[in-house]
Formats: sequence, C-alpha cells, structure tokens
Amino acid sequence: MQRYTRIPTPCGPLLLVINEQGLCHVDFCHSPNPVPVEESWQLDEAALAPYAEQFNAYFAGRLQTFELPLAARGTEFQQQVWQALTRIPYGHTRSYADIADIIGNPKAVRAVGAANGRNPLAIIVPCHRVIGRDGSLTGYAGGLAIKQFLLNLEQAG
Repeated sequence: MQRYTRIPTPCGPLLLVINEQGLCHVDFCHSPNPVPVEESWQLDEAALAPYAEQFNAYFAGRLQTFELPLAARGTEFQQQVWQALTRIPYGHTRSYADIADIIGNPKAVRAVGAANGRNPLAIIVPCHRVIGRDGSLTGYAGGLAIKQFLLNLEQAG
C-alpha cells in the first residue's frame, strides 16, 4: 500500500509518497506532469512526518544529507545514474558528462540526461545538481527557477 502527503516548501507544495520499502516519489505538485494521486493511495500525514521533517530541515539550511529509506523504481541503468547523483556533494554541481564518466559509460551523456529526467525522488536524489558542461542550467522537472533556487540554497549552506 502506498501512503502520501503534501508538504509546503519554499518551492511550492511537494507530494511525498511511500511504500513498504521507503520513499518512492517526491514530486513538485505544480510541475507540467505531476504524479497523479492514485485512488488506492492513503493520505497519511503521520507516517510521512519523519520525511517532512527532513525536508523542512533541508529548506531551513540545517540538513545536507537525507537519511531516509528509498524505494525508487527504475531500470538498472537509471539506478546507476541515480546512485551517482546521490554522491554529488551538497553545494556542488556536476555535468551530464561527469555522471557518464562516473558510471563508467562516457558515451552515455544523453542517456544520463534521460535517466536524470526520470528521477522519481526530486531533491533527495539531487538531479538539480546536474548542469550543462558549459555551466548552464538545463531542464528540471520543477522548472529552472526552482533548480536555481535549490542551487542557491545549497551554496548558502
């Protein structure tokens, strides 16, 4: 059974969804393609309170590394990319080419971008820390303004 809640953040409301294994979705509610709340999901603010607390601490600048059970589903390649993203230090950025190198597949820059775009755990798996090789901001599910906000938040911390 999946349980969910919505939490307010400086980036707008976030949808948090857990299953028996852990957090499976973090989604910007206002994104162009938000994760729809399924009829079978149960609203459960109490069960998601520990998750919400860590997000609140992150946005307050008091948390740099989330410590939550994660249950993102994806292909083996996507999982590799998402694991690499979690190793980008707080306040730092990497390019898509850097991530392709880290996973040992330097020619997979476009595939890394596609996996980055399918990241179901926004902020926790920090795809906002991935930028163009030239330092430019590139696409982000929450929009480029939110990507810039998150990067600025982490640079200040």
